[in-house]
Amino acid sequence: MNIMKKAGVTIAGVIASLTLFTSTAYAAEYTVARNDSLYKIGTLFDTTVDALITDNKLTSTTIYPGQVLDVPSSIYTVKRGDTLFLIAGRYGITLTSLRKANHKWDNLIIPGQKLLIPQGKAFDSSTPATPPSKAVIPYTEAEVDLLARLISAETRGEAYEAMVGVGAVVINRVQSPDWPSSISTVINHVAGGYYQFTPVENGTIRNAPTDDSVKAAWEALYGSDPSNGALFYFDDSSTNQWIWSKPQTARIDSMIFAK
Repeated sequence: MNIMKKAGVTIAGVIASLTLFTSTAYAAEYTVARNDSLYKIGTLFDTTVDALITDNKLTSTTIYPGQVLDVPSSIYTVKRGDTLFLIAGRYGITLTSLRKANHKWDNLIIPGQKLLIPQGKAFDSSTPATPPSKAVIPYTEAEVDLLARLISAETRGEAYEAMVGVGAVVINRVQSPDWPSSISTVINHVAGGYYQFTPVENGTIRNAPTDDSVKAAWEALYGSDPSNGALFYFDDSSTNQWIWSKPQTARIDSMIFAK
């Protein structure tokens, strides 16, 4: 049975690159913030106060806001589709630590931007739990691209949460014993002569993904599921009674998710 979706999807294209680029820096530069101390900075970058004093030729433990210190850290170059949450997850560090190391308290990052990757932890009792350090299912870069293109084709004009939900449906099918066991086989699955996903049938799956759809694909891979375990999704304009008969798990904008 085809998953129902609004017609008229057109998105232009080139294939997104999702390659991770990181370089090891033995002396990355950290800018001291208000209320910092050498102990807190050492904790964040997994080094000692004595090492910071030696590496920076300090004569005391006194530091001041705006001062630039050399710290042991890797440097990551932001790529298309990245989010702070996903970067933190890939490196197995807390989002708070990543924010603190870069004084980055909003969510805006742009391709080409350099971020410090601390190997310690933020000296903060409210630090949240470490985000997942790996995806919930195996994947290849080509499959991430395929998932992002499906999301892009299926969710034009929908909320970002709905985009993640579409990605989650594919992930849920991969995890279900009733469906194929990989992203590519789930998306390209044909049952009883029917394509499971309309963009595969009409060719819009070949169009390039939007930046948001790439981010949504990564979030779904790392376990985000606003669909609440759904195995199907459809547009609320659908007149197909079979799909409407499925138990609904979530409604986001005009998209309905069901089991």
